[in-house]
Amino acid sequence: MQWMMAMPEVLFVVAEGRPAAMELAERTSGILRDRAVACSTVDLVGDPALAAEQLDGMHSDLIVSLGGDGTFLRCARLAHQLDIPILGLNFGRVGYLLEHPPSDLAGPISDILDGRGHLEERSVISLHFNHEGQARDVVVINEATIERTLPGHTVRVKASVDGNSFLEYAADGVVVASPMGSTAYNLSAGGPIVMPQLDVLIVTPVAPHLTVDRSLVVDGSQSIELTISGERPAICVVDGVGIANVDHGESVVIRRHERRLRVASVAQTPAVSRLRAGLRQSHE
Repeated sequence: MQWMMAMPEVLFVVAEGRPAAMELAERTSGILRDRAVACSTVDLVGDPALAAEQLDGMHSDLIVSLGGDGTFLRCARLAHQLDIPILGLNFGRVGYLLEHPPSDLAGPISDILDGRGHLEERSVISLHFNHEGQARDVVVINEATIERTLPGHTVRVKASVDGNSFLEYAADGVVVASPMGSTAYNLSAGGPIVMPQLDVLIVTPVAPHLTVDRSLVVDGSQSIELTISGERPAICVVDGVGIANVDHGESVVIRRHERRLRVASVAQTPAVSRLRAGLRQSHE
């Protein structure tokens, strides 16, 4: 008996209100279906919670994100969960790590599905904490942040590296970023830009008060623990979405996730060239 090979599947995720992105997805889907590739399209809403519901339960062999960095983040979490490649194309204002879409997208997608495309493996973060008596583990693509909840007041956060005390910050917050997330909140807070293929974690205080205002870059094999040492509470924010309150004495532990994110490319454009274009675009 001869078994039939499963038809490859591509999921196009289009940012809300991007007609050019939707037109490209529909045109490319038509070409790919003629090549025996199953295609589906999600018109992603802007609200993070609703967007997560839209993508829940979706399966494919490749995810194509057509939007900005926000759309890419939501798609990347699904791609990491499924352990499949993601292709991010920039239809937003600024996309530091995204490529501009080519006129012919079907060819590069076919190459990726056939194993001939260019893939980069990038580190993402695993965040562990206890909330309401239950342990939780969360995948973080760009950054995890401990932020103040009371306007006009700092939050006190004790940082440890591999169980060894490092510093106690009095600040608006503390960001721990992946290399890919170095151009997001970390950059806005004055942190360093790190090439996405590196294996490091970046710790950056946000508006620190009378304490060290420099970032700490540690090896990807090390873990960072952030503990609320003051009386004021904080909130844990993951990729721009608040996930839990963190009270006095409570901690979050952040380390590199054991599985990397596989990012596909339509052209082998150096990361530094994409970064340069994004930086120029952000200042226009």
